[in-house]
Amino acid sequence: MISIADAFGDRSVLDMSGDNLELHHQVDGEVSKSNEAKLEDFLASTSSATSRADILNILRTRLTVRFAEDTGCEGVLWGDCTTRLAEKTLAETAKGRGFTLPWQTADDNSPYGVSFNYPMRDLLKKELVAHADIVSPPLTSLISNRAPQVSASTKNTTIDELMRQYFESVEENYPSIVANVVRTSSKLRAPILQDTDRLCGLCRMPVAEGLFGIHGWGGDQEAMTLSTDAGSSQDSEGKLCYGCARSLSNSTALRMS
Repeated sequence: MISIADAFGDRSVLDMSGDNLELHHQVDGEVSKSNEAKLEDFLASTSSATSRADILNILRTRLTVRFAEDTGCEGVLWGDCTTRLAEKTLAETAKGRGFTLPWQTADDNSPYGVSFNYPMRDLLKKELVAHADIVSPPLTSLISNRAPQVSASTKNTTIDELMRQYFESVEENYPSIVANVVRTSSKLRAPILQDTDRLCGLCRMPVAEGLFGIHGWGGDQEAMTLSTDAGSSQDSEGKLCYGCARSLSNSTALRMS
């Protein structure tokens, strides 16, 4: 089994394209930390529950891609159903990463070099749960049926949890709404990737020229970049897309090396 902390191992998923992201905050006198400690420090440096959940999703995706590459796989079959894809569509849009939806919700080649496929995209979660319960042996243990943890404090509630709560309630009586969201997002077409395309330094998704960071999308903050060695601060490898810039807007846990 692969742990999410393996993202900070010797073959970190964060150096897949020369963008070796490292934690640079260390306790005085400490030379190295365990992968689990690095992950904890990384998440602790983020400013909100949504940011932490967002970073975990990115690390999980990149770790899955790394495993697929190491084992010689040509693609990844994701277990996302219609309900999950609808949640992802609105959540990623709200987090400022809507431009990645063609790769995150449709069957196609991904910017990671392997294809992404969603074989259960036409099945609602309640349908999967019902099927898993009636087959023998039951498959319910393979389905995450965790109830959304919506806190009374909005500060501790993530966008993903809000979307999960909304769509799981909607699909009970209005399943067509859930399906329509996914069908609409499926109409989005990913641009043809070029070798010269500039990628986000964290999520590794292609970003249109000049649209890095919050400033690139018309905000009033400066475009955010990961701190780099002298002379390379303008390298596009160190720049973040809008969504990642928002998630790491107050974080000092990353550097480029």
